Amino acid sequence: MVVLNKIYTKTGDDGTTALGSGERRPKNDLRIEAYGTVDETNAVVGLVRLHTSEGAPEIDAVLNRIQNDLFDLGADLATPDTGQDLGYEPLRITDAQVTAIEEAIDRFNSELTPLRSFVLPGGSPAAAHLHLARTVSRRAERLMVELAAREQVNGAAVRYMNRLSDFFFVASRFLNGKGDLDVLWVPGQNR
Repeated sequence: MVVLNKIYTKTGDDGTTALGSGERRPKNDLRIEAYGTVDETNAVVGLVRLHTSEGAPEIDAVLNRIQNDLFDLGADLATPDTGQDLGYEPLRITDAQVTAIEEAIDRFNSELTPLRSFVLPGGSPAAAHLHLARTVSRRAERLMVELAAREQVNGAAVRYMNRLSDFFFVASRFLNGKGDLDVLWVPGQNR
């Protein structure tokens, strides 16, 4: 693994950035937007973990894995599959990573109280941050779906992002007293 000692390269001063293949694209390119939003999701997960590292080890362990998966996903998106030999095997999200998220959803969801209403973001600090992670991950997913309509995108990567937002929702409820402390939507409350 190569670690850069110099933080700035000046190569992006013209408004472009390099993909994993070496191809340069504008910084506002849809592919760059997609993996940038995946990175933003990862940053929000870091905020969540400030609240789970001590009090919720079972959720924190899954979030640790998710942060690594999100780096994998960013690498996947940063290296388009053009069919060209890159001289190395690019990192791709796998079905096993999707399955691991599904298993985590099922495990935590089985302990939740049934929903009686839509849930508003809030409750505990960890749950509130998980709702933020959920909305950012949904934005990343939308960008990935839009990108997939134009270019090749790994289907497992899109499925992973779809499941990830579901995990964040379930985890937020789990951390809100297994759903007992959820903040529920009350339609027309201010009428």
